[in-house]
Amino acid sequence: MSSFFSDRLAVLPQYLIPKQALTVFAGWVASGQWGSVTTAIINRFVKRYNVNMAEAANPDTASYTSFNTFFTRPLRADARPLAAAGLVSPVDGAISQCGPIAGDQVFQAKGHSYSTQALLGGDAALAAEFQDGQFATLYLSPRDYHRIHMPCAGQLRRMVYVPGDLFSVNPTTARGVPGLFARNERVVCVFDGEWGPFAMVLVGATIVGSMATVWHGVVNPPRPGAVREWTYEMGNIALAQGEEMGRFLLGSTVVMLFPKGAMGFNPDWTPTRPIVMGEAMGDWQ
Repeated sequence: MSSFFSDRLAVLPQYLIPKQALTVFAGWVASGQWGSVTTAIINRFVKRYNVNMAEAANPDTASYTSFNTFFTRPLRADARPLAAAGLVSPVDGAISQCGPIAGDQVFQAKGHSYSTQALLGGDAALAAEFQDGQFATLYLSPRDYHRIHMPCAGQLRRMVYVPGDLFSVNPTTARGVPGLFARNERVVCVFDGEWGPFAMVLVGATIVGSMATVWHGVVNPPRPGAVREWTYEMGNIALAQGEEMGRFLLGSTVVMLFPKGAMGFNPDWTPTRPIVMGEAMGDWQ
């Protein structure tokens, strides 16, 4: 059996399970304060995924009142120094894909791509700003640090919540579900930086109970089933390179878009490579 068909077969159950109901239930469990039960869940998770608690600002698993507070734990101040680069990795995780945008097409996996317009919630004018630009898709596994930071300094222009599916975003699903990142629930954050606009798209997934930003708080839930948009006066919300901009409650993916000719990637950045927040991602051109 070819890898294409085996990947499609592997994700078939995801089309059948009640993903939103499962995600709502997981969010309820993760936010509950269950005392010793919560601590037992956290300890099992740490052991199962080999989580490095030595990097946490608070390594004591018994001190976390809910699974969510553990999952979004801050790291020690010295755990993620920023590289001397124009652009740094915004997350811990792995590079799913990165490289040029072919017109308006973002490469997802062999045989799959999707349009920037679809990713950005159907906004053709916004998508045009990234025509023939560059993209990076970064996957956060359950064991990773789940706060998201700024790759460079930026001023927030817009935030858009786009409703969608809740497929898993692991590599097998990326190979097996067409247009995955443009069909899952997502939060689009558009910034203006020194060298032009850039977008950070926080993509939801099965079990990801919510996504939050530092300026808004929890964006979802609620899940109204319709696009919601917020606009911001230029300069009202300005974040420095390396500053936290948001977080996931359970693992997911960040897709970044940059304009044509604006930046170049670190040559070490290749698909499947592990990354840590703050390492050199690239430089402005």
